[in-house]
Amino acid sequence: MYRTRCTAAAARMRGMQGLWDFFTLMERGGFVMWPLLAISVVGLAVSLERSWFWFNLHSGRESLRYRQLLAAFRNGDRSKAESLLRNPGSVYDQLGRRMLEDGPDDATALEQIEDLRNQTERFSSVLSTIVTASPMLGILGTVTGIIHSFELLGGNQSIIDPNDVSGGIAEALITTAAGLIIALGALFPLMIFRSQADRSLGRFEAIVTAAKQGLGPTRNWSVRK
Repeated sequence: MYRTRCTAAAARMRGMQGLWDFFTLMERGGFVMWPLLAISVVGLAVSLERSWFWFNLHSGRESLRYRQLLAAFRNGDRSKAESLLRNPGSVYDQLGRRMLEDGPDDATALEQIEDLRNQTERFSSVLSTIVTASPMLGILGTVTGIIHSFELLGGNQSIIDPNDVSGGIAEALITTAAGLIIALGALFPLMIFRSQADRSLGRFEAIVTAAKQGLGPTRNWSVRK
């Protein structure tokens, strides 16, 4: 029992020490560290949301439904396509439903695909902005840290503690490193999400082509009662 309590107390102390080290790092990095922290949280949230979106969209079950939908369209099997799209949820289902309702002509397909791109390319501009802005904020922190160091070196008073000058240099290096780390952390997810968006565009084209092949290119085949 005593050993368990000591272990728990040691774990709490390590947690408090880690939190203290974090705030110490933020203080040493200067005011630029706080906007860097904010955009890193935004980038993480966006990356998690997009990862979940693409994981669900291109999962094994959804890929199987996509292939079944293509086969139904190519074979002209309207009843099979309707059963697959009875509860449309993914972007592929939405496009397939639109092809069933309005016919697989080019104008309808382009209109629907353009609307669906808002879902497949969602938050891409946010991640792209983070990739660009993070190094710029890091450079801003570098400049302010160097200015602080030169103000101390060029002042009228003599420098007693060298740590006063090294503090400005530390601020410059910390913000630069933080900006680059955040930019790289957003760049790789951005490129992965863009590749998934390109993949989805290919599937959009495949759905439209299959609908034209099996169901006809005109709007007259879709009978409404």
